[in-house]
Amino acid sequence: MHPVLQPTIDRLTYLCNTIPAMLKIISDKDFSHKPAPDKWSKKEILGHLIDSAANNHQRFVRVQFEDTPFIIYNQDNWNSFSHHQDIQSGQVITFWELYNRYLLEIIKRIPPGLLQRKCRTNESSDVTLQWIIEDYVVHMEHHLHEIVNYV
Repeated sequence: MHPVLQPTIDRLTYLCNTIPAMLKIISDKDFSHKPAPDKWSKKEILGHLIDSAANNHQRFVRVQFEDTPFIIYNQDNWNSFSHHQDIQSGQVITFWELYNRYLLEIIKRIPPGLLQRKCRTNESSDVTLQWIIEDYVVHMEHHLHEIVNYV
């Protein structure tokens, strides 16, 4: 049991349980539509969240056994070179869901005594593992809101 992380765990569980169905009812045309050449489609935004999951997966694991690992990523390059826009929408949605369910299992098993260990990210100063986990879900909620309420 993670008393300090339980609200975050509950929110991530809720997202994994509710968002895929909401995404699957978006037409492929709307899901793949780029509002401008330099703007991401809904599919690319979800792909960005997969890229975030991949990078945070490393953080969630490595912070537990490395001293202040330095893990950053260039989100635009990750999105471009992951080719999310070209992959079938259903596959992107399913992968987002499964990857986040897997990360939930990792998060649940992190010993509470390790939550204050530090990592260097794109932030200006070192951040704790607890902050990384909480920020991961806040960041995800922000982008999922963009996708579902995209105008």
